[in-house]
Amino acid sequence: MDELLKKTVEIVLEKLDDEIDDITVERAVFGLFFSGVKLSTGHGGLCFTPVKEMPEAVCCPSSAAIMPLSGKLSGVPVKQYLDDIFCDNVLRRTLGIAALNALSNLIWEKGDCEYKPVMPRDAFDEIDVTKYEKTVVVGALIPMLKKLIAAGSDFKILEQDPRTLKEREMPFYAPAEDAHKYVPDADLLVITGVTVLNGTLSHLLELAKPDAEILVTGPTASMIPDAFFENGVTMTGGIVVTKVDELLDIISEAGSGYHFFGQSAERAVIRRD
Repeated sequence: MDELLKKTVEIVLEKLDDEIDDITVERAVFGLFFSGVKLSTGHGGLCFTPVKEMPEAVCCPSSAAIMPLSGKLSGVPVKQYLDDIFCDNVLRRTLGIAALNALSNLIWEKGDCEYKPVMPRDAFDEIDVTKYEKTVVVGALIPMLKKLIAAGSDFKILEQDPRTLKEREMPFYAPAEDAHKYVPDADLLVITGVTVLNGTLSHLLELAKPDAEILVTGPTASMIPDAFFENGVTMTGGIVVTKVDELLDIISEAGSGYHFFGQSAERAVIRRD
């Protein structure tokens, strides 16, 4: 599992100290696009739902095997969810990261942090792609790809599944395993937050050159960014939950950002000083 997650969990535990022992998960939801939790403190957090990483979940017996705790997710100490971040079960990791993001929301509200999210702010709007000679995008981040194509930029898209790319985007495609060929030359590196979930973010940051502009963005990356910034990231983009029950209702009905931005959650950015 990614070392950045381990460090982030350590920071959260340190900041909340004994308070975390009294915090439980009041509600947990798996949605088609997002998964989320509500804490007993009233704070919520999201994570990307890794549907493609669950090929075995195609019938009732195998689905039961991949999520054996269904029906038993409420009232559980949040520290147990944090432990699940480092287990082999991808769905339990997903809810663990959602809980970590919810705890980050609590820490921001308490003011016990060096960095706070600015919202509503879209991370993609914060970047002028014309300033960078070479760009690498990790993941099919469509808004960024549109900007780069429109600007005539020199860029590569590192993606595990090329089927997620449109025909006009394919000339820029490179397999994810070729990161070592392209990331070291990138002046701008835009990384999907899914790399936090699948444990590949630390390796990508190790490949990046020291002066690169590095954005990590997506619902999965909606956590306190201290460990990210210590390892070269210059900006994170995420989602701050503002009305947790309303949001969980929406994602439980296969809702996406189109259904909740500006109503029960906001896009947010945090930039390293």
